[in-house]
Amino acid sequence: MLKRNMFFLSAVFAALLLITVPVSAHVTVKPDESAAGSWETYTIKVPVEKNMATTKVVLSMPDGVEFQQYEPVPGWKTSTETAKNGNVTRVTWEAANGGIKPGEFQQFTFTAKNPDKEQKAAWDAYQYYKDGSIVEWTGDENADTPHSITNIVDASKLGSKTVDEHGATKKEAPAEAQGNSGIQTASLILSILAVLLGGAALLMAVRRKKS
Repeated sequence: MLKRNMFFLSAVFAALLLITVPVSAHVTVKPDESAAGSWETYTIKVPVEKNMATTKVVLSMPDGVEFQQYEPVPGWKTSTETAKNGNVTRVTWEAANGGIKPGEFQQFTFTAKNPDKEQKAAWDAYQYYKDGSIVEWTGDENADTPHSITNIVDASKLGSKTVDEHGATKKEAPAEAQGNSGIQTASLILSILAVLLGGAALLMAVRRKKS
């Protein structure tokens, strides 16, 4: 009976692992893909992974990406650094009061013009905490603190596109991506069913043991 119970517990644990969604605390810039030569609306998401507030965020512009405008965020001061040619090289968001508290995240939105040629745009970001410590999101994809990457590709390689009134490109998910979403949903449902069945089997085993 003990072995049987252990089997059911193992099954439940495995099912729970299947439905566990990895939670990323990384600073990220979206979208992951954008058309070469287009104007894009980018969003940097800054979560807090320490037990103290984030008070400043600095984002470096990748080579060839031309910063244009930013969306004001209440409680934050936005400033830029420029090169000799006038192009913005860095954008800084600094909290005017408490900043981003533990358990929270903040998003900052800006528009930029993509380079005309295909490339990987690496977004180096620097996250400043209240105690003066800095987390540098500048590593490659295998690093503990990786930078975000936006793949700048030819427009023909993207999904259906529309352009909004500000000139920013909007993209619809390709059919393949939509199909993958359906597969993920089905897998989630099957995983939940596995947990329920495992729990029911374990409960029945316990009742039989008591009787």
